[in-house]
Amino acid sequence: MVAGYGYSQTITGGVITASDSLNISEVTGPVSRAIQPFNDTLVFDTIVDTKREFKPDPMKSVWLGAIFPGYGQIYNRKYWKLPIVYGGFLGFAYAISWNNSRYTSYKNAYIDISDNDETTNYHIKILPRGYTLQNYPGGVTTYQARLKTGMDKFRRYRDLSVILSVGYYTLVLLDAFVDAQLYDFDISQDLVLNVAPARIEYEQNPRSAYGLQCSIRF
Repeated sequence: MVAGYGYSQTITGGVITASDSLNISEVTGPVSRAIQPFNDTLVFDTIVDTKREFKPDPMKSVWLGAIFPGYGQIYNRKYWKLPIVYGGFLGFAYAISWNNSRYTSYKNAYIDISDNDETTNYHIKILPRGYTLQNYPGGVTTYQARLKTGMDKFRRYRDLSVILSVGYYTLVLLDAFVDAQLYDFDISQDLVLNVAPARIEYEQNPRSAYGLQCSIRF
């Protein structure tokens, strides 16, 4: 009996094909039934690593910004807006604090000048430099009226600063929502707006009208 053994391997893409064969030159008897050629195929799955494209959730950006002012812009990855957001909040905080301090000063002075207690003299401390109650233009009555006017004015400014700060806070939340909603909005060069003069002719009117024609290409 003469036998020959051969092995071959083929790699194509992600598939490896291996074949083993036993070549029989001379076989006698029942052995020929026991030895058979065979082919094995090993298939490997291809694993593709894909990164999920970032798309912010508009409502999540609003809730995050409501809990911590400015966090909606951080969530949307619009970091360049943070100086604007926090600069606005600092400005309104300063306006509220300053107007409230002036209102408190004028209120305490007005209360002191209006009562009959001689030990309460805060109104004297805020008199303009070089003036006393005796040489103030218009006398005590005029000075008292001025304190009342200043108290009302700075209270109004303080309240207005609070209202504007709440409006600014709402605007920051709205900005975060719109940013998240339009995060994947196409602003490529394929968007073109053409505006050109146009002549409009009417069938029943010999006169023509002139205007502007707008066309959007996307």
